[in-house]
Amino acid sequence: MTAIDIVFLLNGLWFSAAFIQFSIAQANTAKILVPREARDNPLVPTVKASVAFLGGMNFALAALALYLATGPALFAGPGERRILLVFFALANFSQFVFNLPILA
Repeated sequence: MTAIDIVFLLNGLWFSAAFIQFSIAQANTAKILVPREARDNPLVPTVKASVAFLGGMNFALAALALYLATGPALFAGPGERRILLVFFALANFSQFVFNLPILA
């Protein structure tokens, strides 16, 4: 397993965790996003349904990353791998940028 395969594997694990958080643990995610005093709001089920969409997007990213880490040598050329690494870097960076104001 090469260093690039390890990067793809780590991306696969990260996006798999996001899939679980957003799709399988929707209620937990809603508790994180909605303050306790607002959880009786009738829009909370909409929040749960909305995060399921994020889970679906993360599932696709996880599947691609895990396939690239463990599958046959598809996209084996250095230029192809570089494009995929930039793609995953942008995906991770966009999540970081949009979460940063919440953490601050």
